Amino acid sequence: MSITRRLAALGATALVAGAGFAAAPTSSASAGPAAASAAAAATCTKTWGSLPKTNSTMVVGPLTNVRAGRHACYDRLVFDVRGKAPGYRVEYVDKLIQDGSGTVYPLRGGAKIKITLHAPSYDQNGDIVYLPPNRAEAVNVTGFTTFRQVRWLGSWEGYSEMGVGVRARLPFTVHTLYDGTNSKVVVDVAHSWR
Repeated sequence: MSITRRLAALGATALVAGAGFAAAPTSSASAGPAAASAAAAATCTKTWGSLPKTNSTMVVGPLTNVRAGRHACYDRLVFDVRGKAPGYRVEYVDKLIQDGSGTVYPLRGGAKIKITLHAPSYDQNGDIVYLPPNRAEAVNVTGFTTFRQVRWLGSWEGYSEMGVGVRARLPFTVHTLYDGTNSKVVVDVAHSWR
């Protein structure tokens, strides 16, 4: 298969998967880790934007965990939810304001993202399922390229809120996964606009 056909197939696969990123194959098996990292960063292309992303679905299954991961082109925040995938609102804000109380919370970084999940952090009996030990540092993102801080704001009336301090206003995407039992809301924030 020619290199042109391989690249076309790779591009089509990325578009169908909705990945938003396409990486060109490299032929240098002997390149060191620094060269591989530079090549991966150089081939990241984004079709994401920085406008709000929303989904209005409401669920009763609780938020069970929040975790983060580093990738070549983006930092990822994953919200684990028991049951079907909840709706969400993910948006850049000027101030991180807790709904209900109106309290303004600081976040490290050049820009702030507020994430509202349409899922509580407590079960149907009112028992807390998810509560980080440190609300100001809900997830450890030390050393991440884009993330600077993840702050837990709270959960009430079926909604859970977090704030994410990021390096700058950068493109992001949100998607959900459901395996028939549990689901994930995945927020990816790119390392750059290019």
